[in-house]
This record gives sequence, structure tokens and C-alpha cells, in this order.
Amino acid sequence: MELRHLRYFLAVAEELNFRRAAERVGIAQPPLSSQIHDLEAELGVRLFRRVPKGAELTEAGAAFLAEVPSIFERVDQAVRMAQRGGRGEVGHLRVGYTGSTSFNNLVPEALRQFRRTYAEVELTLEELNSLQLLDRLTHQRLDAVFIRPGREPISGVAVLPLPPESMMIVVPAEHRLAHLYAVELKDLAGEPLILFSRLLGSALYDEIIDACRRAGFEPIIGQVAPQITSIANLVAVELGVSIVPARMANAAIPGVRFLPIKGDAPVARLALATRSEDRSVITANFVRFVRRAAEKP
Repeated sequence: MELRHLRYFLAVAEELNFRRAAERVGIAQPPLSSQIHDLEAELGVRLFRRVPKGAELTEAGAAFLAEVPSIFERVDQAVRMAQRGGRGEVGHLRVGYTGSTSFNNLVPEALRQFRRTYAEVELTLEELNSLQLLDRLTHQRLDAVFIRPGREPISGVAVLPLPPESMMIVVPAEHRLAHLYAVELKDLAGEPLILFSRLLGSALYDEIIDACRRAGFEPIIGQVAPQITSIANLVAVELGVSIVPARMANAAIPGVRFLPIKGDAPVARLALATRSEDRSVITANFVRFVRRAAEKP
């Protein structure tokens, strides 16, 4: 049974006249009659009786007519859903991010605009470190991840570089440098430096260490923070000083001061990573929103 058989049946059932039904569906009357005969043969029942003025439904035909319109409704719904799926309007998007990238305005802006535009796409978020995010991305457990990228390419991963973020020095509120507007990195020489474990983000960790070395001193690693977002809290209790992405100053942690860096300063690179072979329209739509957010002044 094909959909055309159902359309022909519906035309005859509504017109109750084979000639008018044939004109309605755009074929000659003999082929239409033949198609209805084939349908009756497949069903094993007669659907119509010929009468002087045309045709009338049999009991079987009336019962069949009660169900046929809903079939077309379901087909139309399936077509609409397929078309929406093809445009990426329905489905699931899994996005990962590091703790520090969540402070960057670009990340919530892209997520917010995507959510408003594609409200019926199920969006799930997961916070992990860059290494874990890339592992889940390559194993297809995440679709797109905001990471602090290293300098080396990653096999099987497409990386979209995003505007880098400046970094700031964070010191306790009563620290000797706290009254200054800006300081140089060399002013931290001899100070215990609170950092996150390199395993949590080797690219950002190495950027900070290299910047200290360029400033002429070897940093003294003090307290190791369980995650980058907890660094300011450890600084507040005077366990040391640190260097963090500038956007983290928006957290307004009491007991600390965030100071701009004069001269050669490290930067926190940001990127969106997706699988190179990912052909998902939903993922492509999200990448487009991230690009758009990155282009905003």
C-alpha cells in the first residue's frame, strides 16, 4: 500500500464520484478506478459501491475513511519534524566548558542566544578541565567544548580560536602591592604563587609560568588550588598571590584586589573545539552563534 492509494481513496470518498475525484488528483478516470481496485484487492474488502450518480462507501469503506485522514496528519507531522531536524531546530546539543571560561562574557552570550533561537534543542552543559573536555569530545560524549587551547594541533579536533583574554594579578587586600593601580610581573618575584594543578589546564598553566620566566624570575609555587575558580578565595586568606584571567575579577571576591599587569603579560587563550568529522547541523548552528558572539565589540 502506498500513500498515493490513500490519496486516491480519500478523493473518491469525499467526492463520491470517480470522474470528479480523477479531476481532483490529476489523472484519468480509468487509472483511478484501477488504483482503487488494487487497493481493495490488497485490503480484501470492497470500499465503494457504484450507484447511478457516482459511488458510495461500503461499511468497510466508511471504517477505512475514519482512519485515513489521521495517517496523512502523522505523515505531515513527520515531514515537518524531518525538515526541522534538517535545520537543526530539534535535537540535542552537549556543551562543555572549563571553570575559567565561564567567566568570559562570550560563553554565556553564545549559549543564551542559541537557546533563544533554538528553544526546542535540548541543551546540556558540563564543567570539566580542558583535558577531560577533549577526552569526552573525542569519545562523542560532548559535541562542543570551550577550552584553553595549547599551541599544538589536536588530532581529529577542529579548533576555532576566539579572542584571547587579558590576565590580572590578584593579591590579598592588605598586600604590599594592593594600593597600586598596576604592577609588573617581576614584582611577584619571591612571592608564593597560588596555581591550579597543571593537569587541570596545561596551556594556561604554562602561559603563566613562561610569562614569569620572561619577567626574569622563577615562580615559587605555593598552594595548589583544586580548581582555578577557587584561587581568589585562597588569595583572600593570604596564602599567596596569583595570576588569573581578567574576567574572574567580576566575581567580586572580598578580601582581594585585582591589578592590571604592566608590560609583557600572559594571555588566557580561548577556543571552541568540535570533532573534525562532526556533520551535525545543530553543532554547526552553535559554532555560528559562537563566531557571532566573538565578533561583538
